[in-house]
Amino acid sequence: MAEKIPVDLWFDPSCPFAWVTSRWLLEVEKVRPIEPRFRFMSLHYLNEGKDVPAEYKERALKAHGSVRVVAAAAKHGEEYIGRLYTELGTRLHNEGLGKDPEKLREINEAALEAVGLDPQLADAMESDEWDAGIRASHDEGITLVGQEVGTPIIRVGANAFFGPVITRIIRGEDAGRLWDGVVAVTEFDDFFELKRTRTRRPQFD
Repeated sequence: MAEKIPVDLWFDPSCPFAWVTSRWLLEVEKVRPIEPRFRFMSLHYLNEGKDVPAEYKERALKAHGSVRVVAAAAKHGEEYIGRLYTELGTRLHNEGLGKDPEKLREINEAALEAVGLDPQLADAMESDEWDAGIRASHDEGITLVGQEVGTPIIRVGANAFFGPVITRIIRGEDAGRLWDGVVAVTEFDDFFELKRTRTRRPQFD
């Protein structure tokens, strides 16, 4: 059996595109010898000092609370990062609960309970105790690819890139084929961008 290759993915739980990419990466794991490892970053930090709509900045700030909860959960073991992300993402995106910011505390409590952690860990939403660790993880990912991108960021060996941005979860051997192609093109130092206008919204099924 081939030794599994570690693949790091940086995410903000609120980002629907990161969610789709992360679920695709789990599909890739079934058909390629990779080991997905999840790292957190923050859209709140990403948009600091940038000319983006105030409404978007406000949403990113509220969503930062969930990043804090993931960081707090990680103190109980790094395996909780991916597990909690799955529970949060399912509620925020698949179930559409993320459309109501007032329910974020409830969503985080339910996700914590689902992974076997104390729901009161959701208190981290309102605490800056975890921000230094979030900033360090965020900066680690962004430093790999530059300030002009967002989430998700993927690193495989010395190879790091933003994306791929996909609008549905590609499964089976197709997931592996996309992985092969992404890794192939990003291995070239002079390759920087391949892009087209998005015409579809993310799908989570």
